[in-house]
Amino acid sequence: MQRIRLRYTKRGRLRFTSHRDFQRAFERALRRAEVPMAYSAGFTPHPKVSYANAAPTGTGSEAEFLEIALTAPRDPEQLRALLDASMPTGLDIVEAVEARTSGLADRLTASVWELRLDGVPPEEARRAVDTFTAAETVEVQRQAKNGIRTFDARAAVVSLEIPDLTETHTSQADRPTDHPCAILRLVVRHVTPAVRPDDVLSGLRAVADLAPPVPAAVTRLAQGLFDEETGTVTDPLAPDREAAEALSTAEPTAAATAPA
Repeated sequence: MQRIRLRYTKRGRLRFTSHRDFQRAFERALRRAEVPMAYSAGFTPHPKVSYANAAPTGTGSEAEFLEIALTAPRDPEQLRALLDASMPTGLDIVEAVEARTSGLADRLTASVWELRLDGVPPEEARRAVDTFTAAETVEVQRQAKNGIRTFDARAAVVSLEIPDLTETHTSQADRPTDHPCAILRLVVRHVTPAVRPDDVLSGLRAVADLAPPVPAAVTRLAQGLFDEETGTVTDPLAPDREAAEALSTAEPTAAATAPA
């Protein structure tokens, strides 16, 4: 059985699709592309698809991940192209690698988010960010299944800053030019309970009275293992690529040294 790991996006208006909506669209794409899927056992077999840490509905993402199991081998790049052609524009399959290591979900320990605050002057946002990061704890509330839950939104935040606009991933054409707009870059660990970008925005409102006049546009830029030494979020598919490269290098060497 071959396992393929895919990275996909949620862009534009498709950011408002729920995770269940994406699942339905992806399963239709699997059928259109005639992917030889492995299925679960039981009375209602389902294609073996493992989703990992999906972004909340309403947020965009450049770094969503899933894994599929196949009954017959396929070239990852050809499979990616077929699936991408069968998906709606905005739900784009942008990368595929053969799974050669274990524990993809274990490598998703942090995310990098971009928060665009239309109508908020950067100077006002900077003061709020400084107040938030200087605080030891920032309590926020969220509606949960069992009622209102109060938790600390500060502990999970590795960094919160206003980056140089030339370095941000959001295209300049998407930004308003006739009114203030602050861009925040957030790096947050995946903890329990999960701290989401809207929780950080609630924290900014609580400690600094920062209240954007319109809802923030939120996009996940990266997701992966948090490197304590460098303070960066690493690519979770890199170990699979490195394993594939090592195997391809070893095969010609083994063939060359084999006895005639």
